[in-house]
Amino acid sequence: MTIHADGGSFKDPTGRVYHIAGERGEKIVRGLTCAGLATSTKLLAEPFFQSLMAKGDVIGTRPLEVDCSYARPIVEAGWHGAIEHDAVGFVSWPYEWPFSMLKDAALLQLSLLEESVAHGWILKDATPFNVQWQGARPTFIDVPSFVPWDGRYWRGYRQFCATCLTPLLLTAHLGIPFQPLLRSRLEGLPAEEGARYFRGLSRLRRGVPLHVLFPAMAERMSARRTTLTKSRQKQPETVLRALVDSLRRLIARLSSGATPSEWIRYTDCHSYGADEEKKKRFVGDHAAAERPHLVWDLGANTGAMSRIAAQSADTVIAVDSDHDVVESLYKSLRGVGEPQNIVPLVMDLANPSPAQGWAGRERAAFGSRRLPDFVLCLALIHHLRVSANIPVALLLDWFHGLGATLVIEFVHRDDEMFQRLLEHKDESYPDYTAENFHTQVARRFHVCDRLQLKDGLRELLLLKPR
Repeated sequence: MTIHADGGSFKDPTGRVYHIAGERGEKIVRGLTCAGLATSTKLLAEPFFQSLMAKGDVIGTRPLEVDCSYARPIVEAGWHGAIEHDAVGFVSWPYEWPFSMLKDAALLQLSLLEESVAHGWILKDATPFNVQWQGARPTFIDVPSFVPWDGRYWRGYRQFCATCLTPLLLTAHLGIPFQPLLRSRLEGLPAEEGARYFRGLSRLRRGVPLHVLFPAMAERMSARRTTLTKSRQKQPETVLRALVDSLRRLIARLSSGATPSEWIRYTDCHSYGADEEKKKRFVGDHAAAERPHLVWDLGANTGAMSRIAAQSADTVIAVDSDHDVVESLYKSLRGVGEPQNIVPLVMDLANPSPAQGWAGRERAAFGSRRLPDFVLCLALIHHLRVSANIPVALLLDWFHGLGATLVIEFVHRDDEMFQRLLEHKDESYPDYTAENFHTQVARRFHVCDRLQLKDGLRELLLLKPR
């Protein structure tokens, strides 16, 4: 049995999350102080909280006896006791989510806050990092954030605005993507910084005066005094409920407002014709044979192949750099009858999410959280080669390092989409040839199956690392 502390759970002094790997798989266990354990024990007995867990709004959580094999090393590490949480298929960060995912994460926290206050509790934190995803369903994971409410001002309001509301307002009102901002500012955008983006009539847009401009003015006047005063003030339940209701109505009306990109129509405009079914069958058959725990569908577009892989996998991470296709995929996954194990993420694979935060461990890099055992890379490598200038050998090195079964699609130079990429390029990319691709593949992988598509202009290969 091995144990290591989660790199991002150190900020709450009442506990710390640990990953414990044993013969029965990985366990997620949280060590707690004496006071933290008493609060969590009381919370877990509350009917309203049990209902939240049953609905999936809060991660499944159970108390552990101190002599339990998974609790013992936590107690030996100095904690008074421990609780166990259900694991999620893959941990993601808010700067990897499309607009509607951050929006739904914000709405979930407001719903939990309202339910908690009605039963004498409150959320002391309000960051989207407290939310993870079971497919397209958000679930709250920071159980110690629930604390008994003593009637004081909701201290999470400023954090909620900095990490949820202001980023959403920037995208909805100004068309500014929030992902780069949250990636560079893990604590979000303070009101004074957020206010700088709004000029002219945009300062009058819904939600901006009350939740951005006024707090920014208060911060400039006396940030320290305002914080101390509000934290000590009592806040009637009716006032807090009115604030939560107004925030919920405001956020519910926000939309990304983006013009749909050409990539949403990619499948319709660039069909494989009769070969489309062959491609789906190739992916589906090999996914069924592998029965993978975790699939990465890289360059997933609107998720057609993600859905096929999801039939045989525990979890599928559908990654694309185009926000609009990921937004469209996420919205579709919320429909009735859709797979419940696909998590869509926005990410440029030429610049994937790095390790960030304290000691580079607070927010783990995309490639170091949990490695896949099955990877789909369909109609992607020609984009990475031409648009991002990544040599074929380096691309295959990266895929080989994942240690997973790989389904990769090679687009030949005569294909219309490759020629389109070359329209405004002077470079000839001499390493991007079928001969060199197959040579480089043979050095790193065993070719277990292949399929010709579009009269030989494209081919699918099933690869296993040497």
